[in-house]
Amino acid sequence: MSEPVLRVVDLNVQFSVRRGIWGRHVLFDALADIDLEVRAPEALGVVGESGSGKSTLARVILGLISPNAGRILWDGRNVAQLARAQRRQLRRDLQIVFQNPLASLDPRMTVEEIVAEPLRVHRGDLDHSGRAQAVRQLLKRVGLAQELGSRYPHELSGGQCQRVAIARAMILVPRLLVCDEAVSALDVSIQAQIIDLLRTLKTDHSLALVFISHNLAVVRELCDRVLVLYLGRMMELAPARALYAKPLHPYTRGLIEAVPIPDPELQPLRLTRIMRGEPPSVLTPPPGCVFQTRCAHAIEICRREVPAWEAAGQGRHVACHRWKELSQAPS
Repeated sequence: MSEPVLRVVDLNVQFSVRRGIWGRHVLFDALADIDLEVRAPEALGVVGESGSGKSTLARVILGLISPNAGRILWDGRNVAQLARAQRRQLRRDLQIVFQNPLASLDPRMTVEEIVAEPLRVHRGDLDHSGRAQAVRQLLKRVGLAQELGSRYPHELSGGQCQRVAIARAMILVPRLLVCDEAVSALDVSIQAQIIDLLRTLKTDHSLALVFISHNLAVVRELCDRVLVLYLGRMMELAPARALYAKPLHPYTRGLIEAVPIPDPELQPLRLTRIMRGEPPSVLTPPPGCVFQTRCAHAIEICRREVPAWEAAGQGRHVACHRWKELSQAPS
């Protein structure tokens, strides 16, 4: 097995917010005790409800947010200790595709100018003709006709805009691509096309992919492993097939049950098992296990102690006091 290109070790991120108009500033944990590895070529899915810390994790990995504690290791090197020239190289290796393709593209630039811009910044060895050739080849690679290169983003469909965003991210041949809800704004048929494109790019370029989404059906199609977050804490990490076949954490089980299926006999039963209530405020998380206020299996120890991050075999990890007991019970 290859060495991880990215390691996140004991990561903690805190934000300060004001409580009320005249209230004092308070700190809350956006991410707490995050440990993970990403190898190439691998797609790691990061799932969870809104407010679980998915986008914050993406921005910390990319260096857009500084952690309060912990380390980000790239090829075994601590990113915080890299020299300026090394950080510049790192920006070439790490790229992101945002959720809203139209909002992430400069409306005053043509498609060719948008895709070529990273080359002007990071590839000074290429002249204009070299950049133009690289752009044309990549646009064809992501399924865009050559004549679209002279158009502006508002002249394209949502799927075409997202392909432009992917081309812009891939023009430097990065080693890690972060997709932050990259297909959530697209309809189902276009989603499938983008997922197929990302899968092909991952394989052809030996690309490490961090795919952030609230859509577990999409994650299932693309990702090799899945990390489940809740209120900034890791609930479960497992190979995708194992996680979907038999989730160990009650929260993971609830997320999967919430995915609708086209079966009029099974779907009503699944709806009765959907998680109760809403996530608590991140400013006042519950003691013990942060999921205990919504968990049907919570007992006294869940309300008192934070569950340990335990290895569950076959590359699986889970943070639940009762996971062994619950895994033996019939589903």
